[in-house]
Amino acid sequence: MKTISLLLACAVPLCIVRGCIDPIPMEGEDIYGGAEPVHGPSLAEIAVLLSELPFSQKHVDEVHDAVTSSAGNGYDEEYTMANLFSVPGAGVGDARLPSKSVPEYEYPLSELIREHLTSRASAKSFSRSGTKTADESGMHDEHGDIEEEVDRYLDILASTDIQIYWPFSEEAGGNLDTLVITFDPEDASAANVGYKLAFEDGKARFHSEVIVTEEMAAETPVWVVNRNSDDEYLTLDMIRQLYPGWTDGGGSVVIHPGKMVASRAGEPAGLKTLVLKDFTMLRNYDSWFAGASEFFVKCGSVEDFTASTEAELKLFSPSITDFMIVVKRNQVGVPQPFNAVLVSDWTGQMESCAFMIVEDDGGTQTSWKCTALVRIESKSYGVELDLPFKTKDDIVWRGQLSSRFIETYDGTPSRFGDVNLTFEITGPPGTED
Repeated sequence: MKTISLLLACAVPLCIVRGCIDPIPMEGEDIYGGAEPVHGPSLAEIAVLLSELPFSQKHVDEVHDAVTSSAGNGYDEEYTMANLFSVPGAGVGDARLPSKSVPEYEYPLSELIREHLTSRASAKSFSRSGTKTADESGMHDEHGDIEEEVDRYLDILASTDIQIYWPFSEEAGGNLDTLVITFDPEDASAANVGYKLAFEDGKARFHSEVIVTEEMAAETPVWVVNRNSDDEYLTLDMIRQLYPGWTDGGGSVVIHPGKMVASRAGEPAGLKTLVLKDFTMLRNYDSWFAGASEFFVKCGSVEDFTASTEAELKLFSPSITDFMIVVKRNQVGVPQPFNAVLVSDWTGQMESCAFMIVEDDGGTQTSWKCTALVRIESKSYGVELDLPFKTKDDIVWRGQLSSRFIETYDGTPSRFGDVNLTFEITGPPGTED
């Protein structure tokens, strides 16, 4: 049914498909919807808007700079509207890196969008005045209102989670002859309508409508207007950049932000650290229009557990680590370096830790009530934990990792649902290569 609907939609004449969306409300229409909450423009609306812009190679370079920077920070190839209008060319995560400079653009994409909307709204208002002159029609008075309306619209757009996603941008490079702009249909479809642009005399011009698939995006530069879901989280790459001195190895092994790492001087012999060395995604979880998969790896344990009596057990509190890794669609089956500490002090009394992997899909906050096991003399005790996740998340795997399993498969990839993981028991963080 979705395929039939798509083909019917693409058969509609261009003047109807692209002309039906007017992002600037006129004559009293309220984009705030009165007392209703503001939802912002639709993804389709912004795709049409972008396809109308006569942008140049410099604007393409700006988008390419932003998505490249986002990818370098461990996120997807994305350029958020928030950055587009406040820090042109900045990638996701750049604002958290004070030492990272952002290129300056003489005529950024945000200004082109503003001028285009103002010009279109002015022309529409003037056409309503009939054959009157500009003075007679009151256009001089209306121009200020138009600019205010455009600013209000763009403020709403900048506050949404909308972004430009450029899959395979590394392969495409920045210099383009053609470009296709489409949007996420948000219904798990594999294809959607797109607007093909050609560059003539250094400016983009609409050429034709096309059907866009992931195969096309791998061969032809495609911008997808979709939604951002990861910019509030720190990726492993961001943690390494923000806290490079956490370990003696200069940050090669990541320790979770805020966790205390004991001094290694005078520690008892045999101290072990549980490290997740690499992470391999075996399938993509979402429609390609939605971009990469964002995984959260969560581990609950009782670190540095040395209780000798049941009474001493009450002195120890459970500890939770929670790391995010973004895996791009073309990285299916390719091991991604993880190198993060899940349990920094795995003593001989630790029998198991609670472990969960989820792929982020949003929803409301909930948790998995689980246990980690510790041993005092010959008895095992369960320590209760709550590992957080969201109601719409895909649960890739959850259960207990026993010390026997970890020691048996130390350094050997093992399958957990649709991912392969390699664990390693090491000495203190920073002492390994």
